[in-house]
Amino acid sequence: MHPFGIAARSLIAALWLTWFVYWVAAARSAKPTQWREPVGKRLLHGVPLLLAVVLLVAPRGLPPVLLLRFAPGSAALLLIGAGAVAAGLGFAVWARVALGRNWSGQVVVKQDHALVRIGPYRLVRHPIYTGLLLAVAGTALAIGEWRGALATGLVLFAIVVRIGAEEREMRRLFPEYERYRSETPAALIPFLL
Repeated sequence: MHPFGIAARSLIAALWLTWFVYWVAAARSAKPTQWREPVGKRLLHGVPLLLAVVLLVAPRGLPPVLLLRFAPGSAALLLIGAGAVAAGLGFAVWARVALGRNWSGQVVVKQDHALVRIGPYRLVRHPIYTGLLLAVAGTALAIGEWRGALATGLVLFAIVVRIGAEEREMRRLFPEYERYRSETPAALIPFLL
């Protein structure tokens, strides 16, 4: 691999690692949980996410068809991919900061849960997922192999399932949620979805 490719992939790995360390550290300040989604429902979005991680980080043993390229291994695509990872993870962190102590890594209701509408929550109702989807797509583009495309599809599936679960709970918990939905119509992608 070209030295630029090694540097770009190392940058992407460093971005993900930095994000992960921040995410774990920030989780310590979350409010106590009042209600948690049942395990069976968590598996419906958790298993596809786990499979996506395996596809992105552990290519050994995968079927050869998943290791075929869908995009050329160019410096431009590596740079675009790294930029998308940085932008996506940055957007997710911005959303995490805006959520403050209401954040959780699962579909839960926190004690004294508040409906957050500031920062990126003015653009989309689920900006953490928006950022993570962009970061995964950027990683997939930088890898350029079908395993990355499949991982992106799995993450999108998991996010859509999780958004459905979260929105049902938010409508139950907050009478003003329907108004928020009308003021911020995009759930995941600004101006589209």
